[in-house]
Amino acid sequence: MKIIVDAMGGDNAPLEIIRGAMLAVDEFDIEEIIFTGDEGKINACVKENSIQLKKARIVHCKEEISMCDEPTSVLRDKPDSSMTVGFKLLNDGEGDAFVSAGNTGALTVGGTLITRRIKGVRRPAIASVIPSANKPFLLMDCGANAECRAEFLYQFGLMGSLYMKNIMKCENPAVALANNGTEETKGNALVKEAYELMKRAPYNFIGNIEGRQIPFGDADVVVADGFTGNLILKTYEGAAKALMEEIKKAFLKNTLSKLSYLGVKSGIDDMKTRFDYKEYGGAVLLGVKKPVIKAHGSADARTFKNAIKQAVWFLQTDLIDKIEKELAEQRNEYSKTSEKN
Repeated sequence: MKIIVDAMGGDNAPLEIIRGAMLAVDEFDIEEIIFTGDEGKINACVKENSIQLKKARIVHCKEEISMCDEPTSVLRDKPDSSMTVGFKLLNDGEGDAFVSAGNTGALTVGGTLITRRIKGVRRPAIASVIPSANKPFLLMDCGANAECRAEFLYQFGLMGSLYMKNIMKCENPAVALANNGTEETKGNALVKEAYELMKRAPYNFIGNIEGRQIPFGDADVVVADGFTGNLILKTYEGAAKALMEEIKKAFLKNTLSKLSYLGVKSGIDDMKTRFDYKEYGGAVLLGVKKPVIKAHGSADARTFKNAIKQAVWFLQTDLIDKIEKELAEQRNEYSKTSEKN
């Protein structure tokens, strides 16, 4: 498999991006890494840090997309950027998947307008695998669609269920709708309408889920509009970071607390590992025709390597074909039902 990598996207580009890609080459069955970006900067970075490029080639680009660029116009205004060229290479079949730690909005626009949606998908969504107290779960949408319709949320549940079943090997994923209460009557008009659609869905819909239930892994897929999902994601990450910092302060308070730490160190280490977001590397743009992976903007080498791992999983399980077939089956069922009525 050939993986296209945006070498200039992210806070730590190009160094950590290059290092992460090389770690991926060592760990996974990758035929070629195709870096898009400023060839001079990439080569200088490689030389300065004594990195040995393996199974890699560089496609030179003159422009870069910043985190501040306007997503809806950036791909048009910067046709020779590392992200735009990456999407074009993906579309032309030069590579099998595209991974970037760059501007999330631009990546979503590129995936939708250049790679394009799977037939039947109303809106692609950003799906993030997140650790919890019991097991990892998928949160979607995490920011691609701030405003949604009920049918979008219904499809997010479908795509998320297929992701957890095929990628995370969850036998019968429990899908829940993020809400301010578990009762069917709770929520705004959008959530209520989505609930009615989802309770008749072909996947395992378990109803509404409150924010306080999410960190315990009560659902395998948590569905929300992009505004709500992004808020959940950022709050989740911030709360986890604050908690770990407070635990650290408590154990560093005095000599006795430092000695106490030795007795619970293994448990603390297990907790840190279980809640380590770097293990999953980033988010997937579900609903487009080819694998597009959004790595964390602050990704280090290990995080970016794991973002590439998600692309590898995608290609190994042929998830996009499974989504396309499921949607086609639903269209056929709908047509049969309409004819009977």
